[in-house]
Amino acid sequence: MQNHLELFANRCLRMQPKLGIIAGGGRLPHKVVEACQSSGRAYYVIGIKGHASPLMLKGIPHCWVSIAKAQIGFKALKEEQVKEIVLIGDVQIPSLIKEWPDFRTLSFFTKVVLSSLLNFVGDNGLLVALAKELEKSGMKVVGVHEILEDLLVPSGVLGSIDVPEKFFPDINLGVASAFDLGRRDLGQAVIVKSGVVIIEEGKSGTTQMIKDSQKVIPNSRGGVLVKLKKPGQDRRLDMPTIGPNTIKEATKAGLSGIIIQAGETIVIDLNHVISTANENGIFIKALDLD
Repeated sequence: MQNHLELFANRCLRMQPKLGIIAGGGRLPHKVVEACQSSGRAYYVIGIKGHASPLMLKGIPHCWVSIAKAQIGFKALKEEQVKEIVLIGDVQIPSLIKEWPDFRTLSFFTKVVLSSLLNFVGDNGLLVALAKELEKSGMKVVGVHEILEDLLVPSGVLGSIDVPEKFFPDINLGVASAFDLGRRDLGQAVIVKSGVVIIEEGKSGTTQMIKDSQKVIPNSRGGVLVKLKKPGQDRRLDMPTIGPNTIKEATKAGLSGIIIQAGETIVIDLNHVISTANENGIFIKALDLD
């Protein structure tokens, strides 16, 4: 019986298409690599220059591609016979003036710019356009939550610190403000304190927003970070994410708590996040906002 089960498992494994991992910065790309290695799934990594960690890519099948040279990446994915793609990690789109783009990249950004003249294209719009470009090449774009299913958090308090009632008004304001920011495709997160949105997330991301909050309001202690999925966000692309570094920066900034969206937020190293938040008196709660 066991041999039959092993044969069935191996057959299912062979049915899994080769995964292309387009990797930006942070720890999430490495977790996907680990998942492929542990399951035996074939994979190939496209490391985005200036973003992905060279240490993470050491000893694994990969190539390096700059944002301005997308054609190199498309060629590598085709040669590697990649059938599914996951786009993960932090990436800041640089000015194309810094490096002259190849024809494919220039053509792509030209289409995006022309589209933006008719309808505003933010980060989500740009990622959706990129996903369509990849799928036109015969590859299916999948979400990281389809590969690492346990990354999405359920509703409730994470850790041992419940949310004090005095923060309820700020949380309600933060939820409304974060949804509004996301609806405009400008960001996913805000920080609220004493009934005021003291800062909104921009192109530089959540970590930089937390750091900047101390410049905007030097005494930002007691603020609450609210980070939610953008309304209409493609779940395959740029899902809200927090991790140990989020807690580290929140502690430095003196924030009291973090509110995220249940079932729509990735938490990297959940146990580490919870233990660090508990140690520093920070509450974390995942709200069911459907």
